[in-house]
Amino acid sequence: MDTQDIIQHFAEQTHPDELEQFDRASLQELVAKHETPFMVLDLEEVDYQFKSLQAALPNTKLFYALKSLSHPELIKRLKKLGSYFDLATIGEVELVESLGITGDQCIHTHPIKKDKEIKRALEFGCTRFVVDNFAEMQKFYPYAGQVELIIRVSFRSPQAVVDLSRKFGCTLEELPRLVDDAAAHGISVVGLSFHVGSQSMSPMTHVNAVRSSVAAMKVMSHVDWKFLDIGGGFPIVYQESVSPIADFCVPINEALAELPQGVDVFAEPGRFISGPAMIEVVSVVGKAKRGARMWYYLDDGVYGGFSGQMFDHAAYPIAPLKPFDPTGEFFPSVLAGPTCDSIDVVAEDIELPELEVGDILIGKQMGAYTIASATEFNYYPKPKVVVVEDIFDPESEAL
Repeated sequence: MDTQDIIQHFAEQTHPDELEQFDRASLQELVAKHETPFMVLDLEEVDYQFKSLQAALPNTKLFYALKSLSHPELIKRLKKLGSYFDLATIGEVELVESLGITGDQCIHTHPIKKDKEIKRALEFGCTRFVVDNFAEMQKFYPYAGQVELIIRVSFRSPQAVVDLSRKFGCTLEELPRLVDDAAAHGISVVGLSFHVGSQSMSPMTHVNAVRSSVAAMKVMSHVDWKFLDIGGGFPIVYQESVSPIADFCVPINEALAELPQGVDVFAEPGRFISGPAMIEVVSVVGKAKRGARMWYYLDDGVYGGFSGQMFDHAAYPIAPLKPFDPTGEFFPSVLAGPTCDSIDVVAEDIELPELEVGDILIGKQMGAYTIASATEFNYYPKPKVVVVEDIFDPESEAL
């Protein structure tokens, strides 16, 4: 199914109300206070997503992947919830350090690093690093005795929306030689890691990777294994349904029960926590009939908050804020972004009621890989972020 098929969520005879879980009055209040476009970060939803995943993986330490959304209020909320943090760059190290997070609460997971990145992480107090090749292992020779290494193994995942093992991870056949090379230079290898891919639609990819990792650990029983990092990839709902996280994790937990005694489990959720926690509020700034379809021009597009459509292969649910009329007429429409580039189209062949300039639309599930990859092309500024406590609760007075 391509993006155009996915995003045509109004095309059924009975049109669902895509904003039914939101308090429209609170959204209207936000629109009155803030000029569009803007993102709304809901901290209560951060709580809900984190606690749901923790309940689904009760024996796993969650290391939030900052790359998906690194807003300071989100990080502070996760710190309060007891989260750990997955870092990959000096910038991320310095961000969490500025928020009072310590190095022992973090893991540095980028498989490829400059020496200055290793030094900065060690200065911060983060001593656990990921490697996946011999050239990277050599960078740690000078730091023997100061670091604990986790070796990332590749498990390809055609079911994932983004197959991260295409770019990173050694093969299982290479693993013993990497472990031996570390031992020969006095470096401690303490764990294995993998990432089955972003937005993984089947838990069996995790299960197979866990079982292969367990088998490798048992073969190399001379190593003092301390950790297995199962990465991220836990799916959220965009346009298609996914398994509830509690169900998704059942077979993963069964596989993890086979780990040797004393091995702790890490996970690196990013999208699962940040994705549902943010919406975007945009407005119609222009309209034109072109052929059989009405084109509506929005004040943000794929170069801004909707950048995940380009970089993350996401198709976000989007709907008008004005009251929903299921008996009203819907028309084939296009939602276009504001820039001068013709690629800047948010949705094609979407069916909408007739809109007017100034009407507001809401994009849902827009926390992950959106503002994180937004640009300022054409000198349009990135959408600002408004932080609230509960945009889903009609009784909320935190707005």
